[in-house]
Amino acid sequence: MTALFIRRPVMTALVMIGILFFGVVAYSRLPVSDLPSVDFPTISVSANLPGASPETMAAAVATPLEKQFSTIAGIDNMTSSSQLGSTNITIQFSLDRDIDAAAADVQAAISQTLRSLPLGILPPSYRKVNPADSPILFFALTSKTMALSDLDEYGETYLAQRISMVPGIAQVQVYGAQKYAVRVQLDPTSLANRGIGIDEVATAIGSQNVSLPTGTLWGPNKASTIKANGQLQNAAEFRQMVVAYRNGAPVHLDELGQVLDDVENNKVASWYNGDRAIVLAIQRQPGTNTVAVAGAVRDLVDRLRTQIPPSVQIQTLYDRSVAIEESVHDVKFTLMLTLFLVVMVIFIFLRNVSATIIPSLALPMSLIGTFAVMYLFGYSLDNLSLMALTLAVGFVVDDAIVMLENIVRHMEMGKDPLKASYEGSAEVAFTILAMTISLSAVFIPLLFMGGILGRLFHEFAVTIGTAILVSGFVSLTLTPMLASRFLKPPSHEHGPLFNASERIYERVIGKYESSLNWVMEHRFASLMFSLAILVGTVVLFKLVPTGFIPTQDNGQIRVTTEAAQGTSFQEMAKKQQIAAAIVAKDPNIGGFMSSVGGGFGASNNQGSLFLSLKPRGERPSADEIVNELRPKLSGIPGLNVFMQVPPAIQIGGRSSKSQYQLTLQSPDIVALDTAAKRLEARMRNISQIQDVTSDLQIANPQVIVSIDRDRASSLGVSAQQIETALYDAYGSRQVSTIYTPNNQYVVLMELLPQFQQDVNALRMLYVRSDKGDLVPLSAVATIT
Repeated sequence: MTALFIRRPVMTALVMIGILFFGVVAYSRLPVSDLPSVDFPTISVSANLPGASPETMAAAVATPLEKQFSTIAGIDNMTSSSQLGSTNITIQFSLDRDIDAAAADVQAAISQTLRSLPLGILPPSYRKVNPADSPILFFALTSKTMALSDLDEYGETYLAQRISMVPGIAQVQVYGAQKYAVRVQLDPTSLANRGIGIDEVATAIGSQNVSLPTGTLWGPNKASTIKANGQLQNAAEFRQMVVAYRNGAPVHLDELGQVLDDVENNKVASWYNGDRAIVLAIQRQPGTNTVAVAGAVRDLVDRLRTQIPPSVQIQTLYDRSVAIEESVHDVKFTLMLTLFLVVMVIFIFLRNVSATIIPSLALPMSLIGTFAVMYLFGYSLDNLSLMALTLAVGFVVDDAIVMLENIVRHMEMGKDPLKASYEGSAEVAFTILAMTISLSAVFIPLLFMGGILGRLFHEFAVTIGTAILVSGFVSLTLTPMLASRFLKPPSHEHGPLFNASERIYERVIGKYESSLNWVMEHRFASLMFSLAILVGTVVLFKLVPTGFIPTQDNGQIRVTTEAAQGTSFQEMAKKQQIAAAIVAKDPNIGGFMSSVGGGFGASNNQGSLFLSLKPRGERPSADEIVNELRPKLSGIPGLNVFMQVPPAIQIGGRSSKSQYQLTLQSPDIVALDTAAKRLEARMRNISQIQDVTSDLQIANPQVIVSIDRDRASSLGVSAQQIETALYDAYGSRQVSTIYTPNNQYVVLMELLPQFQQDVNALRMLYVRSDKGDLVPLSAVATIT
């Protein structure tokens, strides 16, 4: 088998050059990642109905959608959460499910459910993203001179939309969004004095701000497009809108309250290092390469940066690809160090330059050849694949050394290098083949492992198995060919360094012979000692703590803050600023983002902090920083703080304030709340765990409006009119839309802020009955 390659050195060299060429080309094209792709195909569905209570969202929106989604094949688990005005459903499929096919099934299910959803709901949308995953990039937009609504325009319209088109991007979350809107704030006393119902104002705004097709005039010689100015553009134009006529005089909109150039959601805010900012958090699609996607986004932002006014600063708060590349670079250095140590050990024992070079060539040939196979299988240069190559270094050189040693033995018999290579290689060829196959077979069971562990170690097994097979091929082909041409016969005359090392080897062999003789004379004691080591290994295996994957320091810490249920936005913002001030003083923090307000699965009484740490050489580990900050943040009155280092692999689709999750299920929400509180209280007594919390929050203060249906019916008022009036007053309802060439902006209606703080203001609302009379809400409902 080896004789052919010894006789044809040019062919052998060409084969090796081919392996090198394909390996080098493949290496340049291999993507870089932290771990093999083990993401579950996950799809997130969101639905919004502004002003709807969490109970309404769960019953009227989440339940119909979940029932339809449950008919889709391949679902591993499905979770949903409902907050004020929004519902988020996360569907996680089995690993073998194609995410594009799953997305098509989800879209079909949404289409079938639309007819059963409440009127006025924004059509549910889906994204191929795991909402529990940490974003891979954070960009913060700040400006000292520009208004936040204008800054948001650059963030949401200009940057976020273009970033979303980058291949591999799932979504761009905008923290602290301040999108422009016209806000109409009504005075219920002014409405009552003028005899105008709040529903009439909503109707007037919707009918007088329109953008409709108006047709074309077809003249004998030219055609003219008809254009009307029914579209209003800003608050100043809305103020002069005529809502109704009273006593022959027009009632303008600004006479009923105030009309402001405002933002769409004034109950959210974000800060970057203490300054108000618009923060873009970019999430990748499951299964895509983080480093490649982040690089494409950075290149796009660099191009767009030149087209944005100088007053807008775009700062990179965090880039996960940097930590991944640093980690992979460390593993590459370890691999190179391993190669050097192995070659050095070979030289120390062989003490012959040509004899060292020949088996050492098996190392780069085996590793570089493996890169070509990795590229064909779609693998990446990650910590596990590089670890496999590092471990393979110790295996791949064995075959070449066995081959070389046997050839040298024949040369010591007086044979010339060519004859020694023929006969020596023929003797051990089958042995090397058996060694190679047996070593590769050890990793075959890993190929049949299922689940996440199977996905992780599949790449590891194939990589190390391929390296061993390539090394066996090189040892049977290149090594004997080189030995026949370049290996010099052993010399009987050696220098002083060789003789000194030989004496050391003889002493080591002598010590080994003495210890071996002692063991053979005390066989029972040696057997008992070996048995004790075996028992100790089993005992220590039971005592050593177990875990899935060690905590990985990616240079980030995620913090969730939570106040009591019912905490107002203003009060929550004050507490959040206190937490941010503590974080800003920590010398290990390179930058941070602070956000407060509902959105992205968070309740109105929650906030978040994202901490980007300084480079590893300038700080302690992320876990140590967490332990330092935790007692400082826990001392803020009325604020619970939960800190965690995001895991390398996110299992499950529900984001959590703590590292582990336990799910309780019950159709009775009261019973579920009772059981959750009991379990939470018991778990707090366990000293080994911390940050025990629950995401079930149903204790928010409520104002109950009980409709007297008989009384309302007699006055010509329906329940729908009553609830619509409440929505108009307190739901920040969208009553119209402003269309512009670049975007769409909403027109919101609510009561003046002072009337949103007083429950008695509900009694001042009026609705127009079917009989044409204005009926006060207090006449048809009881407010408690």
